[in-house]
Amino acid sequence: MGKNLNKYIKPGSTIGIIGGGQLGKMLAQSAKQMGYRVGVFDPGEDCSASQVADFHAQAAFDDQESLAKFANKVDVLTFEFENISLASLKEIVDDGAYLPQGTEILRLTQDRLTEKEFLRKSGIPVGDFSPVNNEEELIAGIKQIQYPAVLKTRRFGYDGKGQVLLKSEADLVEAKDLLHSAPCILEAFVPFKMELSHMVVRNAQGQISIFPLAENIHHHHILHQSIVPARVSKTVASEAYQVAENIAKRLDLVGIVGIEMFLADEGILVNELAPRPHNSGHYTIEACQYSQFDLHIRSICGMTLPQNELLSPVVMTNVLGQDQNQVIEEWPNHPDWHLHLYNKGEARQNRKMGHITQMADSHDPILKEFDQVGIWLNNN
Repeated sequence: MGKNLNKYIKPGSTIGIIGGGQLGKMLAQSAKQMGYRVGVFDPGEDCSASQVADFHAQAAFDDQESLAKFANKVDVLTFEFENISLASLKEIVDDGAYLPQGTEILRLTQDRLTEKEFLRKSGIPVGDFSPVNNEEELIAGIKQIQYPAVLKTRRFGYDGKGQVLLKSEADLVEAKDLLHSAPCILEAFVPFKMELSHMVVRNAQGQISIFPLAENIHHHHILHQSIVPARVSKTVASEAYQVAENIAKRLDLVGIVGIEMFLADEGILVNELAPRPHNSGHYTIEACQYSQFDLHIRSICGMTLPQNELLSPVVMTNVLGQDQNQVIEEWPNHPDWHLHLYNKGEARQNRKMGHITQMADSHDPILKEFDQVGIWLNNN
C-alpha cells in the first residue's frame, strides 16, 4: 500500500480529490467542515466538487503532467470514482504522492472479472461467472451457467450500462454486439429477494466501522431508494455484516468501500464493490452520528474511527433529471425533506441530480408519502 500510512494529516492541510462529481462535492464539504483545504482534479469546467473546493485543477484524468502537479500541491490524495487511469496514479505514487488507499483496490475493482476472482479466492460468496472474450467463450459460458445470464463489459459499466440480459438464444445477437465492443464477463442471473449494501470504513491501524445495512430499490438499474435499516432478519443482517467485515480485511482497506449484495435463497451473494463513497450511503449524512464522507476523511487522514449508530429509521430517495423541477416545486410543502442538489448542470433523463433524505419513527409513513407525492411514478 505504501509508506507512512499511520501519519496524521492535520486540519489546515490540503486534501486532493481526484474526481469532481457529487461524491467529491460531499467529501469536500465534510473535509472543509473539519478545517481542511480541498483541491479537486477533474476535466469538467464547473463540476460539482469544484463549487465548494479551494482550487480546481481542470485537466483530463490521464494527463500525467497535470496530475503530478496537482499531487505536489496537496498533502494527501483520494478519489471519488474508480474509473481513473491506474497507470497515471501508480506513477505519481511512485514519485512520492501520498495515497493511503493505495492502487491495488483500484486494480481489483476496475475490472469485474478481477473483482469476482478476488472475492471467490477470498471465500466471499458470489454467483457463478465466466470470462468471455469471443463468441466461442460466450457459447461455452452459457453452457456452463445456463439461461438466464447477464453479459457485462468488464470495465466502465454503471447504472445498467454495458450489459445485456440473456434469457434465450434470441438475445445472442445483442450480446454479440456488446462482446465486439469490449471484453466481457458472463454472470449467472441471481433471482434475488432483495438488494442490499453495506458501507465499510477501515483505517491503517485496522479499525473497522460498518454503517447500517441498507435495503436498495432500483428502477431500470438505477438506485431509486435506500431503506435503512434493511427489512431483514437478524440472521441475514449478521451474515451481511460478517461478509462486509471479511472483505475489508481481505482488501487491507484504508478508506471506504461500498459492498453491493443480493439476498438470495442461498443467503448473501456479493455483486459488486465500489472503492469510494456510494449512492446508497447518502442517508448517513443526516441519519448517523458521522457520515460516510466524514469517516472516509478520518481514515485517510490517520484518525481513529468511531462506531456509528443509526439515529432514526431513514429513507433516501434519488432525484433524477426528470424529477428535479417537480421536486423543487414540491419541496416547500415538506419541511422534513433533507434535499441535496448537486448543481451538475443539465438535468438529463435518468441523470442523478440530487437526493432526499427523510427520517421518521418507521419507514412506512415515509414510503407512503413518497407514493402520494407521485413524482417518481413515471420512473418505475
